Amino acid sequence: MINRLKNIFLIGPMGAGKTTIGRQVANHLGWEFDDSDHEIQRRTGVDIPTIFDFEGESGFRKREKVVIDELTQQEGLVLATGGGGILDLDNRRNLSSRGFVVYLYCSPEQQYERTSRDRNRPLLQTEDPLKKLQALAKEREPLYRQTADIVVTTEKRGASAVTREIIQRYQSE
Repeated sequence: MINRLKNIFLIGPMGAGKTTIGRQVANHLGWEFDDSDHEIQRRTGVDIPTIFDFEGESGFRKREKVVIDELTQQEGLVLATGGGGILDLDNRRNLSSRGFVVYLYCSPEQQYERTSRDRNRPLLQTEDPLKKLQALAKEREPLYRQTADIVVTTEKRGASAVTREIIQRYQSE
């Protein structure tokens, strides 16, 4: 049986800082770090926009489900998941049962500031990216909160302050 507290899983919207903060948390704990989006890219040899172009969002989500299932079975791992990873019920169950889940909260406005120049975000290649971020937040926010053990805001905060808060709250569990 996997010890739930031997992993930390970061969930939240794009631009919340999951990868940056995840690396810092893993480094502090002396654990491995992985990012489900990066792992999908490593396995396929192409970037996420290319997967979306050829397989659509549903094809990407199938790949994501396999990767999240495999990665969450490790121990001593800090995992940053893609923003939509929580859309799948099995992903939510695996994250909740196999690790300490941290929801990194970030408003759509802050996300927009952080991601507006990033062309590697297929869901934002639209007329009104801020409106898209607001719609995604409305859909996903309840799932993030339902899945998370704790909520930590990254709004107008540096990565090191967020990292310290996560480690402190994790160690007090």
